[in-house]
Amino acid sequence: MMQGVRLEGIAKDFGTTTVLEKIDLDIEPGEFLVLLGASGCGKSTLLNIVAGLEEPSGGRIHFGDRDVTALEPDARDIAMVFQSYALYPTMSVRRNIGFGLKMRGMQAAKVEAKVAEVARLLQIEHLLDRKPAQLSGGQQQRVAIGRALVREPQVFLLDEPLSNLDAKLRADMRVELKRLHERARRTTLYVTHDQVEAMTLAHRIVVMNKGRVQQCDRPEVVYAKPANRFVAGFVGAPTMNFLEGRLTMAGALPGLLLGEAVLPLPGLVAGAGVTADQPVVLGLRPEHLVLAPTAESGTCQGQVLMTEPTGPDTYVLIRLAGQEVTARMPPGVAVTPGQTIHLRLDGASASLFDTGEGHRLN
Repeated sequence: MMQGVRLEGIAKDFGTTTVLEKIDLDIEPGEFLVLLGASGCGKSTLLNIVAGLEEPSGGRIHFGDRDVTALEPDARDIAMVFQSYALYPTMSVRRNIGFGLKMRGMQAAKVEAKVAEVARLLQIEHLLDRKPAQLSGGQQQRVAIGRALVREPQVFLLDEPLSNLDAKLRADMRVELKRLHERARRTTLYVTHDQVEAMTLAHRIVVMNKGRVQQCDRPEVVYAKPANRFVAGFVGAPTMNFLEGRLTMAGALPGLLLGEAVLPLPGLVAGAGVTADQPVVLGLRPEHLVLAPTAESGTCQGQVLMTEPTGPDTYVLIRLAGQEVTARMPPGVAVTPGQTIHLRLDGASASLFDTGEGHRLN
C-alpha cells in the first residue's frame, strides 16, 4: 500500500544557527510535492532529514503509520536522486541500475527483468551496455532515476536533479519526470530553486524562506494568491509589480492613491477588514497591466521606457505614477520608448499586502 509522509514540528539547528523552524507538512500518498526556495532556505536540509541523512533537532517523521525518525536511511524504504548523478563509472548502465538489487541478494534473472522494465519506461534500452562516460547529461540523469525507480520505494526524494542540465534538456526531463510520476504514482518530495520546475511538476508547492514554510498550496493558487509579499516576489517571472500607496475611491471605482495620482483598479475586492485610505502594497502580475486603446473610464496613463521582445511575449517597462512597472504584452505590440500609453489595471486579479510584514490582505 502506498504511503504518505507526515512531518511534525521538524526543526534543525547547527550550533546557534537555526536552519529549520518547526516544519509541519502532510504529503499525501502518491503526491508530487515540491520544496521551492532560494539557496540557504533549508529545503535540502529538510529533504536530508526525511532521507535519514541528517538528524532533526526536534520533531517527528512518519511514513504512513510508521515513525521513522530514528531509523537509518536503508530502513526507511526510500530512493534518492541527487544533483550529481553519482553513477559508478566502471559499470555499464545495466549494472548501475541493478546494483542495489544485486546487493540485496535478488536473483540475477529477477534483477535483469526489473532493469529491462525500468529501461523501457525511461526509453534507455539501447544504452544498457554503455558506460556513464559514453552518455549525455540527460541520459546519465535517466540512469540515476532508473537506479532509484527499480527499487520500487515507498518515497522518492529528488534534490535539484535537473540543475546540471542545459535549458533544452531540463525542459525535456521535466516532461519525462511528469510522465514517469503519472505511471509510477510514488510519493515524491522534490527540491528545486527553479520555479518553472515547481510550477510544472508539483501537485502542491511548498515555498520556503529562512527555514520557514511561507505557503503550501497548488501551483495555480501560489501564483494567483500568494500568501505574502515574499512569495509574490519569488514566484513569477518577470516578478510581480509592487506599488505602495493608499486605497481610495476614484468615483465609482476603487483605486490606489500614489502621491497625487490615482490608479483605478476596476474589479478590486479589498477583503474583510481593509478600509479606505489604508496604506497597502498593491501587487500586479505583468499580465494584469493591459494596454487600452484610448483614455477611457477605468484606465491610467504611463510612459514606455523600454520594450523587450522574447518571442511569445513582449515585456514593456513603463513609468506609472512615478514608479517603474513591467507589463506582459502580445508579440509585436506597437509601442515604442517615449510613447504615452493607456493601461487598464486588472483589479480583480490584484493582490493587496500590508506594509509591515507583507501579509496578504485579500
